[in-house]
Amino acid sequence: MQASALFKTFSAGALAFALAACGGQKETAPAAASAASQPAAAGAEKQEIVFGTTVGDFGDMVKDQIQPALEKKGYKVKLIEFTDYVRPNLALAEGELDINIFQHKPYLDDFKKEHKLDITEVFQVPTAPLGLYPGKLKSLDEVKDGSSVSAPNDPSNFARALVMLNELGWIKLKDGINPLTASKNDIAENLKNINIVELEAAQLPRSRADVDFAIVNGNYAMSSGMKLTETLFQEPSFAYVNWSAVKTADKDSQWVKDVTDAYNSDEFKTYAKQRFAGYKYPASWGEQAAAGAKAEAASTASAAK
Repeated sequence: MQASALFKTFSAGALAFALAACGGQKETAPAAASAASQPAAAGAEKQEIVFGTTVGDFGDMVKDQIQPALEKKGYKVKLIEFTDYVRPNLALAEGELDINIFQHKPYLDDFKKEHKLDITEVFQVPTAPLGLYPGKLKSLDEVKDGSSVSAPNDPSNFARALVMLNELGWIKLKDGINPLTASKNDIAENLKNINIVELEAAQLPRSRADVDFAIVNGNYAMSSGMKLTETLFQEPSFAYVNWSAVKTADKDSQWVKDVTDAYNSDEFKTYAKQRFAGYKYPASWGEQAAAGAKAEAASTASAAK
């Protein structure tokens, strides 16, 4: 069963679970926070908001647009950037962060269940799609028996990688499997005898020198200087657009509403579409249907070459 069919049979539920992961250990100290000269926004429960993101595009969004917008409302903003997918959720649950932005919903759901965390998603953010990038081989036509492909090793993103390989026709997944939880046990046939090299997501850009192809998470691709135009194949699904997460008790707070408004403002949308062209945008922006059809058609055409 091709991945597009997998997602169609799984469709509405899968798309409702849309979100993408990255995260990790602290890499940098909090970005210098600008102190607002005016008092905190009227009705706000707090004066300072601490964001946690992975290094790269999500942090840039905060620094470039969200921090200035919130400071105009009287908030102070601090940013802590991480380099793996584990620490941001733990830091949120432990109170080191007020909000994090780095992950898709399948990852969040698995992580909070495993670690028994009371955190929840709030709004989606523009997200670079998972892509297959050239390594030692430069085109899809060059794939050969035994080609090596590096892929993210966390379960939710590894499932995405398997679905991409299925779409490409390099492996065949079992009929009826859940595309959000696919594992090596769900491979029915390895048609190209692909050697799948599992690595921490942050290591994938550097792995390109050692493998034939690399499946790289969008945020790490962008933060390493790679371009979406370099991809040989991109996942067409919108099931992995990333979300913000907060402690469940904070979900209806005024400050959360103010952050949500900043990410859905016309100013932020204009910025995102100029700075992050080729990304997948939040469903609430109302642009997924047309973009999704275009992306799926492009991916299908690319795989058929």
